[in-house]
Amino acid sequence: MDKAEMKKKAEELLPHECGLASVEFEGPDVAIYLTNPAPFYESEEHIKTLSRGLRKKILVRCDASVRMPPEQALEFIRKIIPEDAGVEENGITFIPEFGVVVINALKPGLVIGKSGSNLKQIIIETKWAPRVQRSPTIPSNIIKGIRGSEAGLASERKKFLKSFGKKINVKREESGVDWVKAVALGAFKEIGRSCLLVQTNKDHVLIDMGMNIDTVDSNRAYPYLSSIGLAIEDIDAVIISHAHTDHSGFLPYLFKLGYDGPVFCTPPTRDIMTLLQFDNIKIANMMGKEPLYSDSDVRKAVAHTITRNYGEVTDITPNIKLTFRNAGHILGSATVHLHIGEGKHNIVYTGDVRYTPSVLFDPADTMFPRVETLFIESTYGGKTDIMPRSYERDQKLWDSCMETLKRGGKVLIPVFSVGRSQEVMLTLEKFVRGKEDEFPYKVYMDGMILETTAFHTAYPQYLKRTIQRRILSDESPFESPIFEPVKKNRKDIVEGEPCIILAPSGMLTGGPSNEYLKLLAEEPKNSLFFVGYQSSTSIGRRIQNG
Repeated sequence: MDKAEMKKKAEELLPHECGLASVEFEGPDVAIYLTNPAPFYESEEHIKTLSRGLRKKILVRCDASVRMPPEQALEFIRKIIPEDAGVEENGITFIPEFGVVVINALKPGLVIGKSGSNLKQIIIETKWAPRVQRSPTIPSNIIKGIRGSEAGLASERKKFLKSFGKKINVKREESGVDWVKAVALGAFKEIGRSCLLVQTNKDHVLIDMGMNIDTVDSNRAYPYLSSIGLAIEDIDAVIISHAHTDHSGFLPYLFKLGYDGPVFCTPPTRDIMTLLQFDNIKIANMMGKEPLYSDSDVRKAVAHTITRNYGEVTDITPNIKLTFRNAGHILGSATVHLHIGEGKHNIVYTGDVRYTPSVLFDPADTMFPRVETLFIESTYGGKTDIMPRSYERDQKLWDSCMETLKRGGKVLIPVFSVGRSQEVMLTLEKFVRGKEDEFPYKVYMDGMILETTAFHTAYPQYLKRTIQRRILSDESPFESPIFEPVKKNRKDIVEGEPCIILAPSGMLTGGPSNEYLKLLAEEPKNSLFFVGYQSSTSIGRRIQNG
């Protein structure tokens, strides 16, 4: 259906009193712009009827001609939102390009109101479409920056979404998909630079765009894009399974090369991978190296990112539908299901996956309706890779920490900022919970751990229900009094009282953990615990090997 056909169909399905002004493609979605939204919200059936009729996710907006001036709308919104919703002074942003007002709140439920009553009142009275986002309970500059950039990037994003929407809704060939091919461009039989090309006779989609940080050889560091015989403009879409650098770190370079299409991932993946990509630039500058890409390349990637939650079905090309499902690996990590050619073929790419429960996440969701081809991550898939029982592992970590602390030593645990650091935090908190007064030690968090932990409080719906409930009840385990962000000189910590130190990088290849190692290594009372993978050339692996 082209835009004219969409509008005609929408006019047939909508109450005439709504005053349909226009219909716009917003990437894979359709935005309808009304002059009178009140009749639309008289029945919940209207949105269902539209979605079924247009076979798209529907976004309801109001035409610019009827919107209340932002200053007046802000005053109205402030009046109906309860004070204890936790909306900061600068927590409300108007984005005229989309007719949207974004409200950031610590308690989104109070902003939404019973059965969405407050949101309905906002759009009916102000004619601005409200969108509510959960604020992290831990302050985060990067989350503020990413969310704040939405307004600044709105014009560029609007232009991109219109172009992409027209492409997938209008550019349809008469003949269907004849064949499907998958080409490995990185990470098959190696750790790092994950990238898989999925092709049909009409489509070219890349899954993951990682880089291998465990090599100085540029021929082994990045995906084999030059081998596929495709121009950058021929790539239809990029899908990112999760935010770790070996799956997303090369993405901004694709935009530097001229890529202008969409990137699909979950909301937490967008935020965390942006943080890590900016960190890649920072690390390169600190080491006196030329960064692979610039801040503007990262921002362009953000502007072209379309987020989807688990279970949402989305057209990413005229012939391919995408669905994300929980992979159980890190916050927002997803297995990728591609439904190709009206059911001709179904591919599942797991990304990094975990099939057992963790302290943070439910196990991977494997309930796919159809799968013909399955790609499974297998880093720990060998015959001898048998994991200990979780309670035995946790108890061993706790007992080992206490043994060191009681002899007056310090524990250094090198951790990955995303995922493993939060798992270790929750494991330690579990043993101390309710007995904080009996635990006279501090657990210091250094580097990016505080920022990445903030993401977990902003997206509790991606965590296990038990952790969700604690965060939503203002009892976040990540904010236990035993945890203390490092705000003083690291040497003072090392020369101070017995403590536990969580610090990246997880492989001791650099960062705070490497600095702590130099300060702690000579004292036999101290301990070093590895809780994650150590790459073949890392200092961590060299220590493990003696």
